[in-house]
Amino acid sequence: MTRLFNDPARFTDDMITGFAAAHPEHVRAVPGGVVRARPTPVGKVAVLTGGGSGHYPAFCGVVGPGFADGSVIGDVFTSPSAARARSVAEAAEAGGGVLFLFGNYAGDVMNFGLAARQLTGDGIPARCFAVTDDIASAPADQTARRRGIAGGFVVFKTASAAAEEGAPLEDVIRVAEHTNARTRTLGVAFDGCTLPGGEAPLFTVPEGRLGLGLGIHGEPGVSEDALGTAEELARALVTGLLADRPADAGDGGRVAVVLNGLGATKYEELYVLWGAVARLLDDAGLTPVRPEVGELVTSLDMAGCSLTLTWLDDELERLWRAPADTPAFRRGAPPERPADDTADTTADDTAVRPAAAPRRRDRSAATASGAAVEAAEVAVYALRAARDVLHRDAEALGRLDAVAGDGDHGRGMCKGVDAALAAAEKAHAERLAPAAVLTAAGDAWAAEAGGTSGALWGAALRALGAVLPADRAPGREELASAATEALTAVTSLGGADVGDKTLVDALAPFTTAFAEQLRAGAPVTEACAAAAAEARTAAEHTATLRPRLGRARPLADRSVGTPDPGATSLAAVLTAVATLPTTTGSDAV
Repeated sequence: MTRLFNDPARFTDDMITGFAAAHPEHVRAVPGGVVRARPTPVGKVAVLTGGGSGHYPAFCGVVGPGFADGSVIGDVFTSPSAARARSVAEAAEAGGGVLFLFGNYAGDVMNFGLAARQLTGDGIPARCFAVTDDIASAPADQTARRRGIAGGFVVFKTASAAAEEGAPLEDVIRVAEHTNARTRTLGVAFDGCTLPGGEAPLFTVPEGRLGLGLGIHGEPGVSEDALGTAEELARALVTGLLADRPADAGDGGRVAVVLNGLGATKYEELYVLWGAVARLLDDAGLTPVRPEVGELVTSLDMAGCSLTLTWLDDELERLWRAPADTPAFRRGAPPERPADDTADTTADDTAVRPAAAPRRRDRSAATASGAAVEAAEVAVYALRAARDVLHRDAEALGRLDAVAGDGDHGRGMCKGVDAALAAAEKAHAERLAPAAVLTAAGDAWAAEAGGTSGALWGAALRALGAVLPADRAPGREELASAATEALTAVTSLGGADVGDKTLVDALAPFTTAFAEQLRAGAPVTEACAAAAAEARTAAEHTATLRPRLGRARPLADRSVGTPDPGATSLAAVLTAVATLPTTTGSDAV
């Protein structure tokens, strides 16, 4: 049980405040996360770790000399938004480019990818790398689909050490890729974790059993087995990893090893387990190099552990052994700082940054005509209806999400819609056009909600507004096109198709039915209501599907019988919006 919090919705913000106050010699807080207390040396690649909170010491606990230059921090088990990632990158970069490092989760891939594209467009070279070490989440011939769990610690360490040595961006990326290709992790859970403010754990494990192949976002194991002795567990972990060893690793060799506690497994227990693991590795002809036993990538108060092996070569061993000085991880003497690393962080600190490309002013930001302002008002009403239904259904959506995910969908949707509505109301008060109102709403939703859903809803709202006129109410064809553009934006960004068990399963039939109804001459309200009914039916049908994307995919069998939370929340919002009367006196809106 997570017991110490104020407002659960502000748990991460309060944590960042306390973390920065406890470690002023290592970090300083910036919007979206933390960066090193001292500025990144001029010309050095800024390595940024990132992901949801709830995993300490990952990801912010390893910011400091020899390790990361900053950390982008999302809400508990929720990927940070692109806006947060960009903010931390702009605070950390020093002319050598930026590398975002994170686990292979859809929301992280999406949001860090967006931030990297935005930074690169503004003249700051930025790249992403997603860790894929979890052997339980996909078979050996599908390594690109594997999740990132505790093996990310080794990848982060070697890539950061390469950057500390002065390697250019492409070389740092190469090191991350090389480390990841030689890293394997397998974990088990003895009991689930509880979100701040939650009344029950996200999952439970029967007495005397363990969940094999856990996820670090509170996901249960992909299968269950009997909980035996430490010796038996060590044998299962080592045997599983050796069976999946990299093709070029050979039969013996030197390995970096991380025996990681998930949050509630005591260090003494881990050392009992390590004694058996070390003996089994020796029997297999493997020599551990600077093994780490302890909590490095946690999952709040989850009871469980994982074992990571990284097969080393000379380069990776040097980087794994390299010194580091961070709040949660110290090794050897702190790296020497360049003389200019002691400089003041104000005036000259920005001189080395490439000039940002000028941003083009959005035409929709101009004050709109009266008719367009009235159309924008409909968007505000729709967001109010969305807010009401999402807050009403938040707990139920969280329960749906907890079946094969981390249980935060309801909370995330509420944060997103609250921010979107506030932004839309402000833009509408300034008499802006529908496109500007919806763009403001989409940007706010994505920034505050984070995660996959936040990014997708933000993209959908922005695309929806992009085709609406600024000088009049939209016509029927424009409304149909707007819905189509929203669907295109979602599928382009997320890569999902109908049948993947995502919100696309509800959005696609809505879009098709809405356009068909409008083109058949139905009034807009009737067209929206009929299309919303199609979305509801499709959302219910997702209960029969097996997820092919996202966090739920490794637990596909567990998900069957439960509708997708993203499709369910979308259908609920569309149904609520469909009941709204138009307010402009025209059937065109």
